Amino acid sequence: MPSPSYTQDLLDKIRTLPDDKIAEVADFVEFLKLKTDEQQLARATTALSEHAFAKVWDNDADAEYDKL
Repeated sequence: MPSPSYTQDLLDKIRTLPDDKIAEVADFVEFLKLKTDEQQLARATTALSEHAFAKVWDNDADAEYDKL
C-alpha cells in the first residue's frame, strides 16, 4: 500500500491535468484494476481446480510425464 504522502502527491498531480487527460488517467486506472482482478481470478480458479484435477493428473498412465 502506498504511503499517504505518495497518494496525495499523485492526486495533486492528477488535479493539475486538463479534463481530457484526467479521463485518460481514469481509463488507465480502470484497466489496471481489471487486469489485477483478472489475475486474482485466474489464481483463485487455478487453486480451486487443483484438487479436482489431481485425480486426472495423478495416474500411472501419465507417470512418464512426471519425469520430464
